[in-house]
Amino acid sequence: MKGCAMRVDSAAYKRPFFYRLKKDFKRNYTLYILLSVVIAFYIIFMYVPMYGAIIAFKNYSPAKGILGSPWAKNGGMEHFIRFFNGPYFTRLIRNTFLISFYDLIFGFPAPIILALLINEVKNRAFKKTVQTISYMPYFISLIVVVGMIKQFSATNGFFNDIIAFFGGTRSPILNNPNLYRPIYVASNIWQGVGWGSVIYLAALSGVDAQLYEAATIDGANKWKQMLHVTLPGISPTIIIMLILRIGSLMSVGYEKTILLYNDAVMKTADVISSYVYRVGILDTSWSYSTAVGLFNSIINFILVLGANWISRKVSETSLW
Repeated sequence: MKGCAMRVDSAAYKRPFFYRLKKDFKRNYTLYILLSVVIAFYIIFMYVPMYGAIIAFKNYSPAKGILGSPWAKNGGMEHFIRFFNGPYFTRLIRNTFLISFYDLIFGFPAPIILALLINEVKNRAFKKTVQTISYMPYFISLIVVVGMIKQFSATNGFFNDIIAFFGGTRSPILNNPNLYRPIYVASNIWQGVGWGSVIYLAALSGVDAQLYEAATIDGANKWKQMLHVTLPGISPTIIIMLILRIGSLMSVGYEKTILLYNDAVMKTADVISSYVYRVGILDTSWSYSTAVGLFNSIINFILVLGANWISRKVSETSLW
């Protein structure tokens, strides 16, 4: 009977792919309908617009269109060369990398630490309260968050009240180039730490409770349980999230930057995305801004490939 079943399964597997797909579609058509919406979204809004990247190699004119616009000089690399030799190249790369690096170093562990702390809370009511409070900043509009930062950082704001209380001198904090990055990163952590902890709390719920019981019998305290049971149990989730985070290391959102920076802190606040916004939208240099944005995307692509390769070499977890 087992041999017969194996022959039937083998015969079914050898049938044409489209026949098996048609049969599976009839059986799970509702799931395919739901999947089609996601596929359509990515095709329309992710893959089709990639055709517009050709603008980076042309002197684009809306009147002539993408195909009708002439190719740029130097084999289409004119705008890339202009950016590499431009006066802002070093500053933009440095600012973008440093802000993203600080956000990675301090912001990436924050949701993990919060999830570990919440997971240790035994009082369900208090646990739910802490979770709700930590989630709330994520749902505040970015414009409101920036407005709060500006109010708190003003000369007569909350932060200066604290400084004055300890004997310091009041000053417009957002006009200090040395304080812009800490404020940017700290506000990012405050707004996203609660929401980011959700995925780690879900991963923690999947850790086998019997492992904790065995560790307790072996005499492991809470700290050793966390090191030898909890963290190894959620390490695949941490690695995947870290790879994705590294893949966006050179992507700093322009929205918060253009709302928060000013001329006094431009040398430390200006990043690639805000520069692309200025030259592309405000100065209508479409081809040049597309070239800068494409360069940024290529760097991120290389980073995610490298992070995934390293992860696959040192662990059993990777994106592919």
